[in-house]
Amino acid sequence: MKITFYGHACLGIQINDIHVLVDPFITGNEKASHIDIDTIQADYILITHAHQDHILDVEAIAKRTDAIIVSNYEIVTHYQNLGFNGHPMNHGGSWEFEFGKLKYVNAIHTSSFPDGSYGGQPGGFVIKTYGEKSKSKSIYIAGDTALTYDMKLVGRQFDLDIAVLPIGGNFTMDVDDAITASKFLDVHRVLGYHYDTFGYIEIDKVRAKAKFDSKLRTLKLLDIGASMEI
Repeated sequence: MKITFYGHACLGIQINDIHVLVDPFITGNEKASHIDIDTIQADYILITHAHQDHILDVEAIAKRTDAIIVSNYEIVTHYQNLGFNGHPMNHGGSWEFEFGKLKYVNAIHTSSFPDGSYGGQPGGFVIKTYGEKSKSKSIYIAGDTALTYDMKLVGRQFDLDIAVLPIGGNFTMDVDDAITASKFLDVHRVLGYHYDTFGYIEIDKVRAKAKFDSKLRTLKLLDIGASMEI
């Protein structure tokens, strides 16, 4: 599994030959100005909630790639009404896709489209890839969320290889809460996201990593456009 960070809360996840894109917000992010969305591959687009900083580039990318949009019922219905392909889910549900098993899990946040219309309830995703036990991988993508005790359930259900957690604070968990979340999830490797895009969520990255180190955990912060293998 290869994870590419496109800035803010946008990830590209390559699982074998399948490309999964998460929360595409690129053209509105000045820090990601070097990323050309016309080069991004997407067979599936996962959307955690309907805020503009998670959906801005959904239509442009889905139109070019014919990607299947996966999210809650309200968000998928919105895009289906615009002529896009979609697969609706809801909290606690799971589905076997060609890239693996996808579970839609709880998040504590809000969700509305840029025009103020209802965007359903926010969520997160767990992806468990197919393969023998030694080769399968599990990744938890929290979405925008507060620290929630439900993360303990995710940790009990899945042997996670990595958790993707928001660390910017103000609108979501901060670094300290993300450390607690990693304990709830029983995971020692965290990829941080949803930080530094704008003033409310700027962090001290050196201090953030040191805090994780002091708890015998690893915080990975990727440059925009950089990738990692898990």
